[in-house]
Amino acid sequence: MRVVKKIDIYLLRNFLGLFLATFFIAIFILLMQFMWMHVNDLVGKGIGIGVLAEFFVYAAATVVPLALPLAILLASLISFGNLAEKMELTAMKASGISLFRILRPLAFLVAFISIGAFFFSNNVLPKSQTKLWALIFSLRQKSPELQIPIGEFYDEISGYHIYVRDKTSHGELLDLMIYDYSGGFENAKVMVADTGRLSASADKRYLTLDLVNGESFENLEKKQQRATGTTKSIPYRRETFSRKRLVIDFATEFNRYDESILDDQHVSKNVSKLVHSIDSMQGVSKERCAEQSATLVRDRYFGRENRNEDFQLPAMTTEQSRTHDPDSLWAGLTVHQQQQALRAAQDRARTYRDQIEYNAILLEDADRYIRKHEIELYRRFTLAFACLVFFFIGAPLGAIIRKGGLGAPVVISVILFIIYYIIDNTGYKMAREAIWPCWAGMWLSSFILLPTGIFLTYKAATDSPLFNPEVWTTPLKRFFIRIQRKD
Repeated sequence: MRVVKKIDIYLLRNFLGLFLATFFIAIFILLMQFMWMHVNDLVGKGIGIGVLAEFFVYAAATVVPLALPLAILLASLISFGNLAEKMELTAMKASGISLFRILRPLAFLVAFISIGAFFFSNNVLPKSQTKLWALIFSLRQKSPELQIPIGEFYDEISGYHIYVRDKTSHGELLDLMIYDYSGGFENAKVMVADTGRLSASADKRYLTLDLVNGESFENLEKKQQRATGTTKSIPYRRETFSRKRLVIDFATEFNRYDESILDDQHVSKNVSKLVHSIDSMQGVSKERCAEQSATLVRDRYFGRENRNEDFQLPAMTTEQSRTHDPDSLWAGLTVHQQQQALRAAQDRARTYRDQIEYNAILLEDADRYIRKHEIELYRRFTLAFACLVFFFIGAPLGAIIRKGGLGAPVVISVILFIIYYIIDNTGYKMAREAIWPCWAGMWLSSFILLPTGIFLTYKAATDSPLFNPEVWTTPLKRFFIRIQRKD
């Protein structure tokens, strides 16, 4: 019994070291991928180190649920590959210890990690996602850092295009050309100056551009027409100046969004809030359906809507009222009445169509809201369950391939994780577009990978040579031999 406990400690020590190393590597890789997606929100904004560090901390917390399954897969594959390659796994089995007994301490550890991953996703992840997206929205609204290039037009200032031929070492701009579209393209202004200096106001809400020795040209044709109401126009106005100052609205300070704007979003809610929001919106959706159905039956069923009194059909004869023949009714109308009837029918059809489209939009908004919350709800459980599934894929697979280190295990882990990501993303899109139920789309990857893990565990426990070609070719040869004998 004591030997078994030492083996458990040995297995846990090897696995934990690999797990921590692969976990931080996975965090780094996923964090770089996330940063690359939002690189335009970070580069050129003049963001301080504190804001960047805050962004990385929140982003790292956001990718933790995705990094855990990858780390468990890679760690279990490497650890059991090392045991099999060094014949330690064979020695354990020869001592009478089954593979399931060897997996037991690590399975308990992975189950504990899966439970921790769920609580992390339920309690920490909503807060980190709320802070992260509020920070991203704030970064997107921040004006870029002002760095006017030489020899090309700079258009990051709204309503202005600035061209600078050269700069001095003291920050002076030489040979400027400025296109001012702040008043609209019809009222464009063009300014040229020998030198200029650009500075920000004390509150960082305005830019001041001081120009020296220049000219400005302004289009006055549209202004003259609006002022006088005549077609006589003055084409443009030319102004020569020795000094001129432009004050441009250009807020450069970093203003944070209020996190409360994300309170009703699915990313900011835990499981209890998600369930409550889904139940509430389902009740709203049912009320809308009942209200729309009652309105159609009460007001529009069989044409019982409020008719337009501008057009009335002539009174029907006894024979027409008894037969209800539309052809005879149509033939009894004059040409003018037929045209009025067609216009009335077209107007009524358009009204019905607009009402149906409006009702569909109301119901689609509610359904989309419910789908987003259901997807987020199932994601809380699927990512935690994926940790357990990947362990029962990686551990037996490492015992079967008998390869440790960072060579084959890394390649196999990446391939398996890519397959998992493709399947999971496919299920997510199916659920998002309402092609599948949300539970089916979000659990698709688990439904596919769980049988794979059970199969690999069985093969590893029975010491089946899974990757030996003869294991797969021999049954096929026997099958074809039997077919030939029957012929």
